[in-house]
Amino acid sequence: MAELNNHANLIWGIAELLRGDYKQSQYGDVILPLVVMRRLDQVMEPKRDKVIARAEQLAGIGVEHPEAALSQVAGVPFYNTSKLRFHELLNDPGHVAGHLEHYIDGYSPIARQVIEKFDFDKQIERLRSANLLYKVIARVCEVDLHPDRVSNAEMGAIFEELIRRFAEASNETAGEHFTPREVVRLMVNLLLDGDEAALSGPGVRRSVFDCACGTGGMLSEADAQIHRYNAATEVLLYGQELNPQSYAICLADMLVKGQDANRIVFGNSLSDDGHKGERFHYCIANPPFGVDWSKVETEVRDEYERLGLDGRFGPGLPRKSDGQLLFLLHLISKMRAPENGGGRVAIVHNGSPLFTGGAGSGESNIRRFILENDLLEAIVALPEQIFYNTGIASYVWLLSNRKGPKRRSFVQLIDAREMWAKMRKSLGEKRRFLTDEQIAEITRIHGTLEQSHRSKLIPTVEFGYRTITVERPLRAHWEVGADTFARVESEKWFAKVPVGVRAAVAAALRSMPDTRFGNEDACKTELRRVLAAAGLSGPAAALLRSLGSVCLVRDAADAIVTDGKGAPLPDPELRDAENVPLTENLDDYLAREVLPHIPDAWVPEPEGKIGYEIPFTRVFYTYTPPRPSAEIKAELRERGARIRELLEQALT
Repeated sequence: MAELNNHANLIWGIAELLRGDYKQSQYGDVILPLVVMRRLDQVMEPKRDKVIARAEQLAGIGVEHPEAALSQVAGVPFYNTSKLRFHELLNDPGHVAGHLEHYIDGYSPIARQVIEKFDFDKQIERLRSANLLYKVIARVCEVDLHPDRVSNAEMGAIFEELIRRFAEASNETAGEHFTPREVVRLMVNLLLDGDEAALSGPGVRRSVFDCACGTGGMLSEADAQIHRYNAATEVLLYGQELNPQSYAICLADMLVKGQDANRIVFGNSLSDDGHKGERFHYCIANPPFGVDWSKVETEVRDEYERLGLDGRFGPGLPRKSDGQLLFLLHLISKMRAPENGGGRVAIVHNGSPLFTGGAGSGESNIRRFILENDLLEAIVALPEQIFYNTGIASYVWLLSNRKGPKRRSFVQLIDAREMWAKMRKSLGEKRRFLTDEQIAEITRIHGTLEQSHRSKLIPTVEFGYRTITVERPLRAHWEVGADTFARVESEKWFAKVPVGVRAAVAAALRSMPDTRFGNEDACKTELRRVLAAAGLSGPAAALLRSLGSVCLVRDAADAIVTDGKGAPLPDPELRDAENVPLTENLDDYLAREVLPHIPDAWVPEPEGKIGYEIPFTRVFYTYTPPRPSAEIKAELRERGARIRELLEQALT
């Protein structure tokens, strides 16, 4: 760790050269692409001369597309045909800019795409004009990033640390680019937990997908962990990323690893699925929390309406202010089918997807789809203040379509909120971290299906409920009297009535004697007669439409108002909703919870609306009895005396 920080500090120090000529928010636009070029250059060095010689040979015989042949010579899926090494750009100080442009042009197409995503061509002339290009490259060349001395995993950690520092310096959101390493390790542990034997056999091939891959940290950790089980396993890494810089770094990382960089796609996973039709053994992601998805609404809604359950978003659409569950549905659609071995998903969410949205809402319908199809394996509550850009509670969801027998029709909830260690120095909002021992313990709890104060195994049906409408009868009468016009005046529609007509309505209503009606029809008939006699048919129609609020008087002492068939009319103001657990008989629930308090209540639609929520906090709630009142009073007296003592000291 100390060595990684030394490298990061050395690179971070280069940014000081840019002070004054660049804003802090722009430092990364210069430093990151140059560090990528330095890394790629050192990776390519052993076969560089052979690549150049082969390139000249192929050009001499007119080969137009030498990429495959040159990559084979290079031993990695990228190369550079420029005769200049990166450090040799310094040999001609007066022409560094031209040599650098020529050097970049020598990259293979996929490697050149890395530099293009940084939009670095705009920086070359700016650095040259500020007399900084030579100085910055010289400092970058002082950093040794050779793969023999800095592994791929270490290089990924260096990039993430640099991005965090650049983002922090410019008040940007570092956490959007990457996830704390210990959280990634926990997620990968959970994702692979129980698969150790399957991964240890001969000829194993596994695919891993991250739909919001950032700089590729989750993919790298999954790759490393799988290879710890079996070094001979073939691991295929796939990803998609929207941020150009993060995408470029991930692409560079995949190139150095020898992965097929074409499996890392640039773009928005929700609106433009870069891996359409593909399925994976493992899916892992930390999508943005609470981000509005209005920008991709047209594409998402079109797929939802056109394809239904044959598409990714068929179970439902969440509210537009938070697209977390869209990413979850996307990953579910990417799991391999059970008949092909199945798949698993590990994804980070905040608390909102657990409970937001009532029965029938998009969020509830998504949870319903997941739980009724028995896809949710476990949820782990993480400590607060563990992410860089937020201190709020967060949760790792683990999903699987290949649950073992003991897990079927159950969900394991693990409460790890108090499992943390304090950081010596805060990093943004991150003040806590998970130790290796705590990660191992959470993984053990998951693997053993332990039931304790930290782990509960709950039947999936217990998360479901039925929302029913409970009606109470209307007890009221209708009356016209001295105050009727005052209530008519408060109606919105009456403000638009001409002044002369208003006066006529007032006179007509005031001419009516105080009258009480037993039902609405009788009241309407009398009002219609009086207003029509005054030549006010138009206002009469509007008044009759608003009769309920104008002439209705609720009175608990009145008889129940019935319809033409004698059935009681419901009172909208007394209408209530009840959530009845799916595990409970509706009649039993009403007999226990409703009818003892409201004997005349009824439920017009017993089937109600089905909803699902995951009340994590309630599951782990522990009642703490209040302190005895005598103890509290004694403490108040003690503190009051102490305050008086301090005041006396201050006044003397």
